[in-house]
Amino acid sequence: MADVLIALGGNIGEVRATFRKAIADICGMAQAALLARSSDYVTPPWGDEAQARFVNACIEIETSLDPHALLFTLHKIEKKFGRDRARETRWGPRTLDLDMIAYDDVSLDGPELTLPHPRLFERAFVLMPLVEIAPDRLIAGRSIKTALAGLSTEGIERLPDLG
Repeated sequence: MADVLIALGGNIGEVRATFRKAIADICGMAQAALLARSSDYVTPPWGDEAQARFVNACIEIETSLDPHALLFTLHKIEKKFGRDRARETRWGPRTLDLDMIAYDDVSLDGPELTLPHPRLFERAFVLMPLVEIAPDRLIAGRSIKTALAGLSTEGIERLPDLG
């Protein structure tokens, strides 16, 4: 079984409800156990800044799927919630974005999948929820907590639990 970190994001529709359903789908379709789920955070847009703020969160799962099969499953779930990767604007608005951040200690650099996620250490909106669920985890030799300490968290706010 592999220990996998996945980042969730979105800024269209009822994002927090989408997260709840998408996490259930990830666990069901990837035959995964949910080990941890961060709080939801409202965050400024990254890349294309002329859009609504995002909601971001992270989960940790355990799955027997290999990285490519898991990526296929994550893309299928995104599509179910209305994402069309072929037609969207890069870093633009979306209903659901599922990014595989780390898969055990696997390193891959391919056209469809790079692990760990290549922009992880630039993105406080991913590191902040990750610190909540896996603060001491090392990814590519760096601790999540230390990586976050080097970035600005301005504009990132933890949302209250839905209950």
